[in-house]
Amino acid sequence: MSLLPYALTRPFLFGLDPEAAHELTLNALARLQHTPARALWAAPRISDPVTVAGLRFPNRIGLAAGLDKNGRCIDGLGAMGFGFIEVGTVTPRAQPGNPRPRMFRLPQAQALINRLGFNNAGLQAFVANVQRAQAFRQAGGIVGLNIGKNATTPIEQAADDYLLCLEGVFPHADYVTVNISSPNTKNLRDLQSDAALDALLAALQQRRTTLQAASGRTVPMFVKIAPDLDTEQVDSIAETLRRHRIDGVIATNTTLDRSAVQGLPHADEAGGLSGAPVLQASNRVIRQLRAVLGSSFPIIGVGGVMSPEDACAKRDAGADLVQIYTGLIYAGPALVGDCAKALRDHLRPSR
Repeated sequence: MSLLPYALTRPFLFGLDPEAAHELTLNALARLQHTPARALWAAPRISDPVTVAGLRFPNRIGLAAGLDKNGRCIDGLGAMGFGFIEVGTVTPRAQPGNPRPRMFRLPQAQALINRLGFNNAGLQAFVANVQRAQAFRQAGGIVGLNIGKNATTPIEQAADDYLLCLEGVFPHADYVTVNISSPNTKNLRDLQSDAALDALLAALQQRRTTLQAASGRTVPMFVKIAPDLDTEQVDSIAETLRRHRIDGVIATNTTLDRSAVQGLPHADEAGGLSGAPVLQASNRVIRQLRAVLGSSFPIIGVGGVMSPEDACAKRDAGADLVQIYTGLIYAGPALVGDCAKALRDHLRPSR
């Protein structure tokens, strides 16, 4: 889809409730992704292959988790030119998420606030959807599966949910992301603390070792963290990731900080803020992770990528790969190829 068609479509979508527009778009993608109509949004993929965490990515631009929570539209979204698609967050049992309204646009800031709360159809439906997605993978695309815990599961038993999800998605994932950083599930971010993270990663790593031995296949595991961490917390998380031999880190999720959007309509809504205001906070965390973890540890950068220049800033901060989500909503599918081309051509100074 070129910029012109999206420029015509966006006013209609932005005239709808944000979640209604989201669902309308996903339903259309799901229905049309395997028909000739996909030509309406399909674009050639920029070739810029890179190996990260043992996986060969066709290019460095991916879709962040959260847009396609149930993995219904992997082939349709992949047709936009992504090198990799991450879907979820999935939880063991289906859950409705938080009450509506729970998504809000802040167009003056090119931002969104959401408090969706891991609304999804559950692990069984998620895996079935992922299994049906064939075209993107056959074309070399990488698929990441993002796992979390149910809202009703006590935080003390969170590891049980993550282990169930890991077992369920393992046979179907190119990589697995452990989401411990959404602000919309009560106490979830407590799992980023030293003792809790240590225990969770120990359990996951042990289970993954068993699954890999039984299957004979290696599936990298990433951990997704928040931007609302101080220097000491980032250092501690980095050390824990390294100690448990985690394959990579995704930095970052949405933020609770509202300083960049004060006074704007919806700025005081509860939930995670995404889009342009998150760029600098995310890049700060990426830079610190790179400094602590060294040059070879895989980092996926996400947060505030609204333009090709923002994608290059993520690389300059230290990210190996870059994900987008809110930028896709504001700029449209052409952003995918534009960012992939910019990263291919970008000569980042050696770190």
